[in-house]
Amino acid sequence: MSDEPQGFCRCCCSFIFTLGLTALFMWLSLRSEKPKCSIQDFYLPALNKSLNSPNNTTLYFKLKLQNPNKDKGIFYDPVNVTIYNKSNTTTSYIGSHVVPNFYQGHKKTARKDGNVTAEKDVLEQAVFANRTAVFRLNLATKVRFKIIFWKTKRYMIMVGADVVVNDNGSKDPVGQKKRKDVKLSQAPVSSRFCGIVGILLNFLVFILLNF
Repeated sequence: MSDEPQGFCRCCCSFIFTLGLTALFMWLSLRSEKPKCSIQDFYLPALNKSLNSPNNTTLYFKLKLQNPNKDKGIFYDPVNVTIYNKSNTTTSYIGSHVVPNFYQGHKKTARKDGNVTAEKDVLEQAVFANRTAVFRLNLATKVRFKIIFWKTKRYMIMVGADVVVNDNGSKDPVGQKKRKDVKLSQAPVSSRFCGIVGILLNFLVFILLNF
């Protein structure tokens, strides 16, 4: 008779273990990676000294959006791009561009062209003495992942990067640490926020250990 409770317990433990493994594998298979965003091209003719065309204040750029998921497509809401001048002590707004919503297949890369027209006085203030300038490009959108026949909820994407422009009017490979593309990333989490989260986690562990 004593073997029956032990056998029942073993059965329950085996079932819970199997259920946990199944849940883990399902979570891993459904887990989605957010798209990788970068700036492939960034060109401003007004800053190209060889052209001598200061009145051409249109800023051209090309975004590269990569879907790293092997078995999930991505639905993009309209992609909002905002560009600022960061060469001065105060950041000044230059312009915005909207990329229409689109769908991206598994492991696909999308390249989207855009442009904004800047005020001439803003560009004149943007140039340093060494004929370089620094701009900020921010990107914001929401995405849904397509998994087989259904779509997930929307996830917010907010990334950005500084772009160094040389006297040819294009992004400077030296300023970008010789990378071909400028990676757009999220702003780093403040150390104060990390400290608060750490304290809360330690408090939770203490409660669980003493429960």
